[in-house]
Amino acid sequence: MSSITLYDFPLSGNCHKVRLLLSMLDLEHERVLIDVVAGQPASPEFKRINPRGQVPFLVDGEVRIWDSMAILVYLARQYGNGQWLPDDPVAEAVVMQWLAVAGDELLYGLARARAVWRLGAPFNREQCQQEGRAGLALMEQRLEQADWLAADHPTIADLACYPYVALADEAGVSLTPYPAVGRWIARVEALPGYVPLIEQEGESG
Repeated sequence: MSSITLYDFPLSGNCHKVRLLLSMLDLEHERVLIDVVAGQPASPEFKRINPRGQVPFLVDGEVRIWDSMAILVYLARQYGNGQWLPDDPVAEAVVMQWLAVAGDELLYGLARARAVWRLGAPFNREQCQQEGRAGLALMEQRLEQADWLAADHPTIADLACYPYVALADEAGVSLTPYPAVGRWIARVEALPGYVPLIEQEGESG
């Protein structure tokens, strides 16, 4: 039995990033579903496992990691053989730049605008949409010139940015003005091991 366990919420784009990499690395793992809507992450039981009280949360033997970006970095370093996170300092820094976009413009923009619709979150949706469009414009500029965000092959930069961009319609943001981003989405979804946000019942890692 695998020693990897992912504490997961199926509708979360941040959790989806981790599921994507686990699948693309062909890593067997157990998924434990946490009901974010019902407040389960804040429960004393879950906080004993993860004091931060958030998902995704990864357990790999004795290793315990919260935050989707940190989990991506760990899995890429531990199991990715340099493919998903380059060892070269400059190449690694370029990946980290896009992780910052995923954690800033895309999270505070597209993810929060989506959360207003999906979860009734109390954010200013128009302001979030504006910030999301700024991130999409940055991606469009890069992807007009290259197939992937940080290298000549997919890296965790692409997986970090993909989920909330692919869900832009749920954020109320059209991708029509960003055709290069649309083509990139199709490339990500064609990668071996790709899994959709919501898997069919009975599917798991």
